[in-house]
Amino acid sequence: MYRRVLLKLSGESLGGPAGKGLDTQWLEKYAKEIATAAKAGLQIAIVNGGGNIFRGLQGVGKGFDRVDGDKMGMLATVINSLALKMFLKAEGVEAEVFTSTPMEPHAKYYMRDDAVKLLERGGVALIAGGTGNPFFTTDSGAALRALEIGADALLKGTRVDGVYTADPEKDPSAKKYDELTFDEAISKHLKVMDQTAYALCSDGKMPIIVFDMNEGGNLTKLLNGEKVGTLVHP
Repeated sequence: MYRRVLLKLSGESLGGPAGKGLDTQWLEKYAKEIATAAKAGLQIAIVNGGGNIFRGLQGVGKGFDRVDGDKMGMLATVINSLALKMFLKAEGVEAEVFTSTPMEPHAKYYMRDDAVKLLERGGVALIAGGTGNPFFTTDSGAALRALEIGADALLKGTRVDGVYTADPEKDPSAKKYDELTFDEAISKHLKVMDQTAYALCSDGKMPIIVFDMNEGGNLTKLLNGEKVGTLVHP
């Protein structure tokens, strides 16, 4: 069903159950899942969040300037991407970290054509550093990169199996949506992604699939055209 996707993972997901630091068991689990899909022919680029290490917005009011705090958050996404790259390579998949601002020799400076060439030869491109600018979330960065690389869909891997009327972890009566339009998601105040990411995906007609990344085999199911998670579309 999909040839090329942009996978957005939260930083907290790489921190395991605690959502902090780097959990090697979960890094290995995600790497195996991604490697299996890549070996089956799915071209995968990844944008990681950095909240397991530092979240700029939460630092405001605690002595951190927003601009410098966001810069720290961007660096956190690079750390996460370097960690996931190592585990992907251990699974026998070529992987490279690209950054939105020059950061050689630790990672390559992001150029769309270089990232696409890596995807076309079966490798995984980890695109870190957000947009390279403060005041933009990694959701917005993921939407931007998905459009740039010509992805067929933006996949947002979460701890739940889709979009619900309320947080299913807090409200057991919450009901799941199988499909939504961007306008519906905005009018219902469903916080799937931030408004900037919504606007980018809506203008670029980029569908978003919100799914449970912790459920083994979901990436491969998407590759095979099975219905997984919630589809949010223009």
